[in-house]
Amino acid sequence: MGLRGPFIASYALLALSVPAAAPTPPSPLAGASALIRQEQWHLDFLNTPKAQSISRGNGVVVVVPDTGVDPHPDLRNNLLPGMDAIPGGSGDGRKDLDSHGTSMAGLIAAHGQGGRLGALGIAPEAKILPIYDSLPNGKGEPDDLARGIEYAIANGADIISISSVGGSSSRLRQAIRGALDANIVIVAGAGNLPRDQTVGYPASEEGVIAVGGVDRAGQHAAISVTGPKIDVVAPAVDIYSTSYGGKYSKGTGTSSATAIVAGAAALIRSKYPYLPAREVAHRLTATAIDKGPPGRDDEYGYGVIDLVAALTADVPPLGFESVSAPAGAGPTTTAGAQPGGDSDGATVRGLATLGVIVAVGVGWAVIARRRRRGDDPPPRISR
Repeated sequence: MGLRGPFIASYALLALSVPAAAPTPPSPLAGASALIRQEQWHLDFLNTPKAQSISRGNGVVVVVPDTGVDPHPDLRNNLLPGMDAIPGGSGDGRKDLDSHGTSMAGLIAAHGQGGRLGALGIAPEAKILPIYDSLPNGKGEPDDLARGIEYAIANGADIISISSVGGSSSRLRQAIRGALDANIVIVAGAGNLPRDQTVGYPASEEGVIAVGGVDRAGQHAAISVTGPKIDVVAPAVDIYSTSYGGKYSKGTGTSSATAIVAGAAALIRSKYPYLPAREVAHRLTATAIDKGPPGRDDEYGYGVIDLVAALTADVPPLGFESVSAPAGAGPTTTAGAQPGGDSDGATVRGLATLGVIVAVGVGWAVIARRRRRGDDPPPRISR
């Protein structure tokens, strides 16, 4: 059975514990939740506040197959019980000894703790369905991921966010195709240099949205793999999110970019509930901000995702109706998707994110599901 590759995102686990009830008097960590929101530069970069005035992901279920997801204070209201695809977890996916899965979930759907406190995800009203399929040491088989995807298909998934790359198996390929056939959007990370040299699996699978990364200036992130299968890019450098034990993390890699794009897909699926998955993907690519040479290129794909345009632009549809739309619902492309609806769009690939995680007091390299995680010495990230 082939190895499944690593998550490639360098993460620094910040020693900023946020207990459920704030102690009195405040501890030195009391300002952590406010600090994290200020450090989430990608939110303003993507004009997230305006996008969230249009859609917040309500009614959408995003599956996160990863190291499990810890019930962080910024995630508790939208963390569903999931499943363990491998032994050793809590049985329902809601335990994370690594931090990677919790970080990805937070980028998608963290709701913070009110006002400007806590981490905020792209789609804070979406639900996260966690799948524990990768051990803290990065080991996991392709069939473990396949098992999680099969569970997602059977349990109402709208989106699957895969922040890892690596080998495949007949069962995994069948599961990926089954999810696409079931009208599920799959987003996967492309991979991280230097370990990965080409877009990995399942990002390379036709129909999956393959995600690369950009830096704070909107330029190609040096860590991001390039290639003809890149569909879109998103912020991938110095990305702050949730972590286990009420802490927060800082990461760099296409893992983060993948989760951010999954959040964008959740905003679209919430606004246009009858839009086919292929058209959700098309809307992301058709409204992306072109970078590099005109048109699609190997560094940026179709460009940097534009949350507001993806929710409001008049995008020519692919020309088919959603099989899931109830009778009498009207057209599912664009204007008919919802009151005040816009157009919809197309097909992309899948973003697999890789990550090597560096913890304060905790050493971790990101998920390699036998699928390895990166072995390279993880960078030390200082604030």
